[in-house]
Amino acid sequence: MLSPTTTALRIGFARLALGLAAALAALAPAHAQAPAKPLKPVTIALGTQVVNVTYPWLTLPIALGYWKEEGYDVKVVTVGGSLQGIQQMVAGGVEFAQVNSTGLIQANTDNNVAVRGLMGTGVIDWGIGVTQDGPIKSVTDLKGKKIGIFSLGTGGVPLLKGYLRSNGIDPDKDVQIIATGAGAPALEALKSDRVQALMFWGSALTGFQNAGTPLRVLYAPAWRALPDFTFATMQKTIDADPAMVEAISRGAAKATLFAWTNPDCARRIHWKNFPSTKPTGADEATLAKWDLALLNTQLDTMKAAHAMNGGKLIGAMDPAAYGRMQDFMQGEGLIKRTVPVESMLYLKPGFVEAINRFDHQAVIDAAKACKAG
Repeated sequence: MLSPTTTALRIGFARLALGLAAALAALAPAHAQAPAKPLKPVTIALGTQVVNVTYPWLTLPIALGYWKEEGYDVKVVTVGGSLQGIQQMVAGGVEFAQVNSTGLIQANTDNNVAVRGLMGTGVIDWGIGVTQDGPIKSVTDLKGKKIGIFSLGTGGVPLLKGYLRSNGIDPDKDVQIIATGAGAPALEALKSDRVQALMFWGSALTGFQNAGTPLRVLYAPAWRALPDFTFATMQKTIDADPAMVEAISRGAAKATLFAWTNPDCARRIHWKNFPSTKPTGADEATLAKWDLALLNTQLDTMKAAHAMNGGKLIGAMDPAAYGRMQDFMQGEGLIKRTVPVESMLYLKPGFVEAINRFDHQAVIDAAKACKAG
């Protein structure tokens, strides 16, 4: 026979067990009754060797969980350029790609590939970098000089040739255009006087200056009114899953606003979540200064695109701007025909409004608070 004390203890433990079971059931009914819906995998192609701090609209949504909140597990993969990104979309290997406007236009005009621009994310920010204290003060001083460029097949070549021609310089006779590659080899070519100027995109020119070579940057003002970076997908993807297209674009829009609000916070979050892309070769403060300069250069071109496309809704695309780019490309012999610009852009009524339908103030407040860890 059990003692009264033992019996009381057993009854107490039984009641405690029942109470704990009830409490646990109350705390987690969703897990017991309805398992969380799995995230849908999505892949974005980006034409770069390293996904560094200059792509905040594609990296911050991953770090901040914007796309997970929408129900998607997104990864960004590197490819050789816009053409390779488009090829990956056509083959079904990726759902989205960050492309140059030239790639978008050529796909639709010459190749009849149904690539659609979703968001305008940049303008032409190329420029011709010359040593700040050197003899070249204006574009006319380039006559007789050697100009380095990443590759002779890049979209910067027709921009450069058109700029030279408009200033009375024959690009095929009066200058030499030399492929230098990117990064250190290009800068060394300038410093050793193998070339006297470098034609590169904005963040590359900033990188050269980060490396200790102050530059004067020459460019045609008209370039800043031409679209460049465009977030894109295939028409078949839009038809198959318009909700996904909207959700992924909205995450990119939110991240854009976050980065505009607090660039250094965006830089810190990037370093924390993508540590392998953090630069090396200097002390922490210098590295932060370099990466912030790169990011601000990119944000400037994003803001210029925003202004060019109306200045109200993030990601909006002005067909007239893309029309100017198409006309330029035809004039330079880069495309054989033109198509209605509206056919290559996703301009469904309400789409750009939908991707801007989020709590803007909450994003701004989070960026200002900067809980980057």
